[in-house]
Amino acid sequence: MEIVWGLLIPLLGTTIGSSMVFFMKNKMNNKVEKLLLGFASGVMIAASIWSLIIPSIDMAKEQNVISWIPATVGFLLGILFLLILDSVIPHLHLNSNKPEGVKAKLQKTTMMVLAVTLHNIPEGMAVGVVFAGAMSGNSGITMAGAIALAIGIAIQNFPEGAIISMPLKSEGTSKSKAFLYGILSGIVEPIGAIITIALTSLVVPILPYLLSFAAGAMIYVVVEELIPSAQTGEHSNISTIGLAIGFVIMMILDVALG
Repeated sequence: MEIVWGLLIPLLGTTIGSSMVFFMKNKMNNKVEKLLLGFASGVMIAASIWSLIIPSIDMAKEQNVISWIPATVGFLLGILFLLILDSVIPHLHLNSNKPEGVKAKLQKTTMMVLAVTLHNIPEGMAVGVVFAGAMSGNSGITMAGAIALAIGIAIQNFPEGAIISMPLKSEGTSKSKAFLYGILSGIVEPIGAIITIALTSLVVPILPYLLSFAAGAMIYVVVEELIPSAQTGEHSNISTIGLAIGFVIMMILDVALG
């Protein structure tokens, strides 16, 4: 039951964030948007380091493998995986009018949802692989540490849910539909987590690679989408402050609970 709740915690963050659309009068304040984007970036960077890459290195040492090899290979494969998805799936990033991926006759709102769904995939994988590590019992990852990551991703998903639902409302989508789209973009996380747990439970030795793989995928999202969106236009210093706050909160969660 603890694992089930752990897998659903990130989706709860997305749901609460998406519900902010019901309290929205008009367009999201630009400064708030920058702060939220920066915060999400900070959480993801810290989670990639403390919850994924460091455990990957520690596990490799315990398996008598050269410690940096799984971390390096997995990280680069994670970057490559998201690069391929980014090139194939049609999507539209925040504050952009130029669709990316394979050309498709999709509505703007659909492509905006696909953009968020795309970078929710590595978050779901990250939660799944950490819980799989905790379940294996010999990975050095504790259940408390896995819960800490799930809580951190949920905190990060709160602004993410708001960032997807509010612009949809500004584009003319009804509040209820914008809220629903926000939730749908986050459903991929528990699904991805369950699939990852199923895979890692079969082959425990690949856990170090999967941990760093998830880290690489998350860093790709941060560098490719979140930071550029946060640094575009005015008030970029606010996003930097948000990044620092998100990084520190996630670091404290992981160190204190992990």
